[in-house]
Amino acid sequence: MEWINNPHTWVNLGLLIFVIFAGPKVWRGLAGFLDQRSMKIKADLDEAQKLRDEAQALLAEYQRKQRDAVKEAEDIVASAKGQAQREITEAAANLVASLSRREAAALEKIAQAEAQAVAEVRREAVDVAAAATSRLIARTLDDAKASALIDQSIAEVNRRLH
Repeated sequence: MEWINNPHTWVNLGLLIFVIFAGPKVWRGLAGFLDQRSMKIKADLDEAQKLRDEAQALLAEYQRKQRDAVKEAEDIVASAKGQAQREITEAAANLVASLSRREAAALEKIAQAEAQAVAEVRREAVDVAAAATSRLIARTLDDAKASALIDQSIAEVNRRLH
């Protein structure tokens, strides 16, 4: 009976009785704590999964928006190139038309200058011829011939006017 006198036996027996009476309560409390902790971890994992799904959805949306923006930028560039090409073509056509108008105006001015020069030469020729005729007539014409010429000119004017 030595085990009755051994203090370790009483301590072990007391521990056994404590575990038998208090064990289920401690076990329920520990199990409840572990259940709560596992529920919190599951909720955290569910929240993390939800956040991950939202992040993937946002990433997909931003990637789509980026693709749309790139396409829109390419469309804008293509439109700008087309507009620039049309404006270059229009500017070239306007330049050709302007040069044609300027050439026509220059040719017209040249023609007018030629006509003025010809008219001026004719006037000068008439003036020279009139002066020469006047001098010639003054040298060769006497009073009788002058009166006859005047009468003849008056008759010619009357005939042409009536």
